[in-house]
Amino acid sequence: MRFLGILALVVFTGCVKQSPPLPIFGEIPSFQLTSETNQPFGKESLDGKVWVADFIFTTCTGPCPRLSSLMRQVQQAVSGMPDVRLVSFTVDPDRDTPMALAEYATRYHAQPERWRFLTGPRDTLNRLTRVDFKLGNVDGSMVHSTRFVLLDRRSRIRGYYGTSEENPVNQVVLDIKRLLAEPS
Repeated sequence: MRFLGILALVVFTGCVKQSPPLPIFGEIPSFQLTSETNQPFGKESLDGKVWVADFIFTTCTGPCPRLSSLMRQVQQAVSGMPDVRLVSFTVDPDRDTPMALAEYATRYHAQPERWRFLTGPRDTLNRLTRVDFKLGNVDGSMVHSTRFVLLDRRSRIRGYYGTSEENPVNQVVLDIKRLLAEPS
């Protein structure tokens, strides 16, 4: 009887259709920026981690509060996943000093070991958002993408998630779990 149970389990799991791997849209190269703690922060800090990125600015009264509220929900959902990080890049480096970013992080209850806020030279941020993340420009217009970007342990872009949808957090978290299950 036990043999039949094991055989049925093997046959059943062999017939379950597995989801194809998430696509790879590009890879984020090395960067050096400044965190909300006024410390250098480079891509190397994210090596071996699955991470979610977004682009915000602290004086935004449009979509940024929703983006940051959703990112906070992601932070809560991944609280038991030590290999997940969240990164918010500013699109307004002239005003978003480390101090301004630290105040913003506090407003959204960001856990510093999990969720970082980065600023730096406009040309570096522009390259990141436009060329590397493929999202737009940091050109002073404050018009920016409202999508989350999911990256794997090798900083490869594996997904984009529109935050204007009703609840994008669920799909982001499901895909984070898929990436965590991939061999490194």
